[in-house]
Amino acid sequence: MDRNSLIGFLLLALLFFGYFYYTKQGQMAYERKQQQIADSLSRLKPDTNNTAAITDEPVLNLDSLAKVQQHSALEGIVQDSLKGEEFHTVETRLVKVIFTNKGGQPSKVELKNFKTFDDKPLLIDNGEFNKISYSINSAANKTVETSDVYFDLADDATTVDQDGNHIVTYRLRTADGKQIEHRYKLAPDNYMIDFDIRLINGNGLFSDQVLRLNWDALATQKERGLDWETQQSHVSYVMNGEFDYENLAPGRKKEKEFVSQVDWVALNQQFFVNAIVAKDKFEGGSKILYATPKDTSLHIVATAKASMHLKVPQGNDVNIPMQLYYGPSDYKILKSYGNQMFNMVPLGTGVFAFVKYINRGFILPVFNALAKYISNYGLIIAIMTIIIRLLISPLTYQSYLSGAKMKLLRPEMDALKEKYKDDKQAFAMEQMKLYRSAGVNPVGGCIPALLQVPIFFALYSFFNSNIALRGKSFLWATDLSSYDSILNLPFNIPIYGAHVSLFTLLATVTSLLITIYGMSNMQDTGNPMMKYMPYFFPVMLLGFFNKMPSALTWYYTVSNLITLLIQFVIQTYIIDHEKVLAKLQENKLKPKKKNKWQERIEAMQRQNEKLKQMREKAESNRRK
Repeated sequence: MDRNSLIGFLLLALLFFGYFYYTKQGQMAYERKQQQIADSLSRLKPDTNNTAAITDEPVLNLDSLAKVQQHSALEGIVQDSLKGEEFHTVETRLVKVIFTNKGGQPSKVELKNFKTFDDKPLLIDNGEFNKISYSINSAANKTVETSDVYFDLADDATTVDQDGNHIVTYRLRTADGKQIEHRYKLAPDNYMIDFDIRLINGNGLFSDQVLRLNWDALATQKERGLDWETQQSHVSYVMNGEFDYENLAPGRKKEKEFVSQVDWVALNQQFFVNAIVAKDKFEGGSKILYATPKDTSLHIVATAKASMHLKVPQGNDVNIPMQLYYGPSDYKILKSYGNQMFNMVPLGTGVFAFVKYINRGFILPVFNALAKYISNYGLIIAIMTIIIRLLISPLTYQSYLSGAKMKLLRPEMDALKEKYKDDKQAFAMEQMKLYRSAGVNPVGGCIPALLQVPIFFALYSFFNSNIALRGKSFLWATDLSSYDSILNLPFNIPIYGAHVSLFTLLATVTSLLITIYGMSNMQDTGNPMMKYMPYFFPVMLLGFFNKMPSALTWYYTVSNLITLLIQFVIQTYIIDHEKVLAKLQENKLKPKKKNKWQERIEAMQRQNEKLKQMREKAESNRRK
């Protein structure tokens, strides 16, 4: 590790921390702006809590008024007055769905092949509030929300078609002969549920032929670290054919208005998704309000309330096709639907969004191929690390070769430093001449390292979003998708956390060993900052990596061990230092052709040298 390798190392560190600082600052600025807008709008709204002070008219209690209006509206609905809420359960190989006749919709959805971090049933929707509702014209000048009325479950309850699909149908009739059906089709091996709203003799049920659908989603904690799970969760959608997402802000409410057509909208947690899809697209003017509660004791990641508009086709008997997705954030599964839902898997976002192509095109296929034959995911990560290091070995070799050349030039550099110790500009000129005459690229050690940055960020995204690692144990780590802990602290250390991750400690120690080995071969610049700075970065990893998935810190540990081995082998057995030195001496004898950049640099240096001599001469004359 010569000076130029150190510069490359520091650039890597700056890029690494700069990326996260830039992302965090941009998100915070956006949140502050949105909060300012929300505060301004709230100040403009009239005070609805002080109605009595505005008028002397007696004010009817709003709750009572709502009940009177609701009772009046329900008179237009044909239903059993004694009917209460009833549930109907359907199970496939993947999901268990409990339907309710109140609103004719899913009440609870359990993913049978997954558990929460504390080994409880994993519910995508736990039935705490209604998921789907829309307003219909029940009678003259009267409307009612479908979530407030009881549907009739079809007489045959659940039917199974020839393909093994479970069909569940709920019906609602109005007094004037109109009928609404909610029809659900659950495939045996699919997380996507077909949901059709069928209107029979349905003219006049919707004002302006627009169905205003309210969709509510609740995401509860499913992973060990609530804060980290929240950071990895988003509200996602496809608008005007383009995928986009909104970050969740802890303790804040946000609103997104869709100015054009929307294919689907989703509340996607770190590893699980709750989404609604409109096959004929939601209309522009739809919007979604989403929030993350401040109270972490509620164990809620986020809530979302969407108001989505659907154009109702003309005709008495029409069908409005939609779909509901309750399932894992699995790239392969989501890609099979062909509607861009796979983009919800964050394999590369923000400034480094381009690394998703590395993940999709190389890392994910290699990982899946290894998983077909190896059941131990820790071993898979180790093998994948070796494969990656072998592929980038030419870059690694060039970096070490450049370092070896710089090391061999150290005696001549020391001589120049001693000769020009009081004239840094002259030393810089002679240093460049020495590099050029020996055929050494001064940035040869840092460029290969910089080319490895995309791979690091690709793996960072991959290990944070790959659901295949969830719940998989390795050594002392019980879940490779979460941090490993060998000791839980009774207090929280700022930045570091309240636990001790052994993989993080190993990654830090191996990073320090690499630094110590590299510094032993580095030319002493006499700059204390340059001397001790490389030791700061590995120590900083303690605070940054302690909350990261153990898969990432295990990868980093293996990668560091391979680096130490490669460093030793290349420096000891592969690079012939005598041949390299002989080549450097041979290069010095060859005529050198300067490129335009070198000519400009040398011209600037000569000009600066002349100016310096003129200043020294003028100063000497002034003293005389």
